[in-house]
Amino acid sequence: MTIDVSSLPDDPVLLKKLLLEERKKYARLEERFRLAQHKQFGKSSEGYPGQGELFNEAEELSAELEVDKEAPETEQISYERKKPVRKSLPIDLPREVVVHDIAEEDKVCDGCGYELHQMGEDKSEKLEFIPAQVKVVEHVRPKYSCRHCEQCSTSVKIKQAPVPLSPIPKSFATASLLSQIITSKYQYGLPLYRQESMFKQYGIDLSRQTMSSWILKSATLLKPLYDRLHQRLLQQRIIQADETTLNVIESDKTKCYMWLYCTGTDSPNNLDTPNIVLYDYHASRSSRCAIDFLQGHSGYLQVDGYQGYASTEATLVGCWAHARRKFKEAQIAQPKGKKGKATWVMTHIRKLYRIEASIKDKTPSEKQVYRQEQAVPLLNELKEWLDKSLLQIPPKTALGTAVGYCLNQWPKLIRYIEDGELNIDNNRAERAIKPFVIGRKNWLFSNTEKGAHASSILYSMVETAKANGLIPFNYLHQVITALSERNHDAALDDLLPWNISLPVS
Repeated sequence: MTIDVSSLPDDPVLLKKLLLEERKKYARLEERFRLAQHKQFGKSSEGYPGQGELFNEAEELSAELEVDKEAPETEQISYERKKPVRKSLPIDLPREVVVHDIAEEDKVCDGCGYELHQMGEDKSEKLEFIPAQVKVVEHVRPKYSCRHCEQCSTSVKIKQAPVPLSPIPKSFATASLLSQIITSKYQYGLPLYRQESMFKQYGIDLSRQTMSSWILKSATLLKPLYDRLHQRLLQQRIIQADETTLNVIESDKTKCYMWLYCTGTDSPNNLDTPNIVLYDYHASRSSRCAIDFLQGHSGYLQVDGYQGYASTEATLVGCWAHARRKFKEAQIAQPKGKKGKATWVMTHIRKLYRIEASIKDKTPSEKQVYRQEQAVPLLNELKEWLDKSLLQIPPKTALGTAVGYCLNQWPKLIRYIEDGELNIDNNRAERAIKPFVIGRKNWLFSNTEKGAHASSILYSMVETAKANGLIPFNYLHQVITALSERNHDAALDDLLPWNISLPVS
C-alpha cells in the first residue's frame, strides 16, 4: 500500500493525531477480524451442537471417552474423575426373562459324580427396541329399523350409534397419530417430508400436504388451551422473555420473529410457580408485539438489552449472561495469549455466579440476604471499575462496547439482588427457545404466516409439557382427545400440565 506523503499535514501535532486515529482504526479492524474468525471457525462453549457437529457426533463422543480413559495422571490434576456408572433401566418397563442354563447331564460333579446344587445366579440386562406399530381401528355402527314400519309406512326411522368424536372430522387421523406427527416435528425437529418417507416404510401413503393440513387444524383445536396458559402466565410475578428470527416465505418482511415467554423454574416439581413456555409469532420485532402479549402484567420481566421491552408495564430485570457475553467477545478480540481487562471482568462475573450456585437450594428470603452480604460488594467493585474504564477505553473497541453495554444496563443488571425469586440471568428463556432454534436448522422456514402461528401454539404445548416433566406425546394424546370431546366454552384447568392426570400406560 502506498501513502501519498503530500496529503499529510505539516503540523507535527496534527500528524501525531492522525497517526493515532489510524492506529485505533487498525486495532478495531484487527478485533473484528479475530471475532469473525472465531465465529466462523471457533467452537462455541455456550451453544448447542449444530447440524455439522451432529454428523460426526458418534465418533467425537467416542473419541472423548477414549481420551478420558487414557489420560495420564499428572500433578496438575487436583481432583479424581469418577468412573462412569451405568444407570439402571426403568423398573416399569416390560421384562422378558431368558434363562441360560447348562444341560441336565452337566449338572453333576466332574470329580465325584454327585448332583450339583444351584449356589446363585448372575443377571445382566439388555435393552430390546421394538419398532413402532401402526394399526387400523375400524369403527362399525350397525343400523336398526322396524320391519313392520318398512311394510306399513312410507317413513322408516333408522336407529344407529352416533359417529365417534374425532379430533379432525371426516379424516382417519386419531389423537395418537396427530400426537406422533406433532412431537416428531416440534420436539425432535423431523420435517414432514421425512415423516412421509417413514410412513411409506409401513405401506401408508400419507403426504406431507395432508399432515400439514392436520397440523394447522390441531393448532386450532389446541388454541383455547394455549390462551388459558397465556392467562396463567400473565398472573405470575416474574416472566422471562427472548426472541429469535424466522423466515416466512409468503410474508412481506425479510425477517420475522418468534417471541418466547416463560415462567417457573427448571424443576418440574415446582409447586409455587407453574412452568409455562409460550411462543408468539409476529412479522416484526416491534415493541408493540411485547406490549400486546404482556398486557396486564406489571411484575418483573427479565430480558436481554433489547429496548423493545422497555415499553411494557413490567419492571425490567437485566441478564448477566448477556453482559458476560460482551466481555467474552472482547476477550476473543484480544491478541492471542494476552490477558487484559476483559479477563478481569470475566473472573469477577464468575464470582457472582459462584454465589448463585451456592444458594440455589435456599429459600427466596435466604437468597436475598446472602446476595446483599456477598454479591453487593462485588457489584460495587465492578461498578467502580466500569466507571473508571469508560474514560480510558475507546468506545468503539470490543471492550469499550462491553463496558458501555454493562453501564447502560446497570440498573437492570443489579435488580436481581432486590428479590430472592429473581435469577441472575435470562438463561431459562434462552434454554426454552433453543429447541425452536435447533428445529429451524432442519425445516429452515415456514411457508405461510398461518403456519408460523400454528407452530407457535404447538411448540408451546410441547415445551410446556417438557417443563412440567411430562412426555409430550402422552400429554398431547390426552389433551387432543379431551378437547375433541368438549364444547368450546368448557373449562380447561384440568388439562393444564400441572393438573392433568395421565394414564400409567
